[in-house]
Amino acid sequence: MPGRNEGADAHRLGVRHDPLRHLHGTHRAGPLTAEAVQAPCATCGTLIGGDTEHLLAALRASESRFRAAFLDAGIGMALIDTDDLFLEINPAFAAMLGREVPDLVSQHIHTVIDPEETPRRLYRELVRGERDRVVVEKRLKHRAGHEVWSRVTISLIRDDAGQPQYTLAMFEDVSEQRKLGDRLAYQALHDPLTRLPNRTLFFERLQAVFDAPETGAPRRVGLCYVDLDGFAAINETLGHQIGDQLLVAVADRLERGFARTEGQSVARLGGDEFALLVTDSRGGEQLTALAGALIEALERPFEVAGHRLVVTASIGVVERPVRGSTPTDLLRDADSTLYWSKADGRARWTLYDQDRGADQLTRHLLATALRPALERGEFTVEYQPLVGLSDGAVRGAEALVRWVHPRYGTLSPDRFIPLAEESGAIVPLGRWVLEESCRQARRWLAEFPDTETFVSVNLAARQIWDSDIVGDVARVLELTGLPARLLQLEITESAVLGPGGRPSQALQELADMGVRIAIDDFGTGYSNLAYLSRLPVHVLKLDGTFIEAFREGAKPPPGHRADADEQIVGAMVQLAHALGLTVTAEGIENAAQAERLRLTGCDTAQGWYFARPGEAELVAAILRENRPRP
Repeated sequence: MPGRNEGADAHRLGVRHDPLRHLHGTHRAGPLTAEAVQAPCATCGTLIGGDTEHLLAALRASESRFRAAFLDAGIGMALIDTDDLFLEINPAFAAMLGREVPDLVSQHIHTVIDPEETPRRLYRELVRGERDRVVVEKRLKHRAGHEVWSRVTISLIRDDAGQPQYTLAMFEDVSEQRKLGDRLAYQALHDPLTRLPNRTLFFERLQAVFDAPETGAPRRVGLCYVDLDGFAAINETLGHQIGDQLLVAVADRLERGFARTEGQSVARLGGDEFALLVTDSRGGEQLTALAGALIEALERPFEVAGHRLVVTASIGVVERPVRGSTPTDLLRDADSTLYWSKADGRARWTLYDQDRGADQLTRHLLATALRPALERGEFTVEYQPLVGLSDGAVRGAEALVRWVHPRYGTLSPDRFIPLAEESGAIVPLGRWVLEESCRQARRWLAEFPDTETFVSVNLAARQIWDSDIVGDVARVLELTGLPARLLQLEITESAVLGPGGRPSQALQELADMGVRIAIDDFGTGYSNLAYLSRLPVHVLKLDGTFIEAFREGAKPPPGHRADADEQIVGAMVQLAHALGLTVTAEGIENAAQAERLRLTGCDTAQGWYFARPGEAELVAAILRENRPRP
């Protein structure tokens, strides 16, 4: 350290500077005038006399106090010159690095701090006097080789002329806080059970793929969405503890086999769902090969707590260019493809198909729009005549609902009825069709009272299970004034033979009201003839596939007897008549079919040969044409 007898000018000029003395700034009493005698120092408050010895004594006392504070401070402190050399360091800073004070004096700061672009730019701005303070977190090099995280506050010390002279750096050890933060960050981004990246980290990595700029050839991305088949059964039979251990074993096998290749990462998305992300895929063949390898890897038995467990996986595979897509699109399509894989039989992979995806999207849009469409009045009912084969007279008409969609045009029932049944919208839609059809049949009755034309309305199984169908029918008949004998309800075999006694009870109550019950598509379902004697069935409607044999020139499928369907139809007609039932044939296309079915014993028929489905006026026009003339 410099000597202490530098004269009174040291207070004013700061020459032969002890850095710590200059840092403190010394006493500043101003010119030694009479007015300044016994004036307090502007820095420390000490009364300063007029003589130089008193001034120097106060200066030495102040410097001593500051040096003691510097050396005894509990945090690391260092004075650094404008050439980035350590001028003074305190013991706390040396101890933080596992070193002695003399080891660091005159050393360059980069011996203990790695240079980083942004912090170094800020520090150079500080040294040039462009800023007065910088606060950063830096990793310091400990003598033992590990890193010490420190919050560093660097302040600029200027000389009397205001020019940068030193920097004072204070180092606060935040290693423990940093470790805690790292642990919390790890826990937030990793699955606690399998220690794989979780859904959050997976989404971050996926988003990074789409955010990264393209510098060369168009980038592509691939995803294998994995779901274990039958995992729920293992949980239920062996317990969740075994299930958890199985998930850990699956995760370990996936991580070892597929996450250690550059550009590939594995994540657990939740439950028994995992994902393999390929950030720079080379095409669909690479992804399907990976999917096949995933299935093969998971099919090998797992030894878990003394149990030998075998699992399979269903995998949805999506691969495409990054440009023109989004993470949301990729995940949505992967989820759809996984669903297809399970629907196609499980234990397999399925590659995303745009046409199939578009169809599924359309189905989803239609399913969600069903109820609002009913409220907006987008549905209409068309009618197809049911004609007596013996005389050609119209006996009734089947009501067929249509959806006049504002985007897709008129949709036939096969496009939306299955969706309505899945979503439950079939219940309000069925009520509307029933009421609309009965109202129309009442109009026919008013205009043609002698014909007693009935209306036949399809009844979905869910209408029986999820609504009071008996009450609904009674209310509609009362509301419209239609006699119960002019309403026929068509129900499929699968609905009739559902579990429990509710269908049979409901059908019996409807029959007791006078409503006719028809079995639709007879012969294609369970074909359990026993129910024909137990249930109040009035009509059998033969499925159109049986009627194919009655077409002129029709060729049976390979291995199929030419007359088999005709004999089956004949047998069913005889059985029905023996039970007092009538038989309706569907799908009649020409006069020859109609005649052969008449000779076989069918009572009524419908099909394009007689009339295509149309507005209610179509039935009325036929009734007027066939009305006996006075």
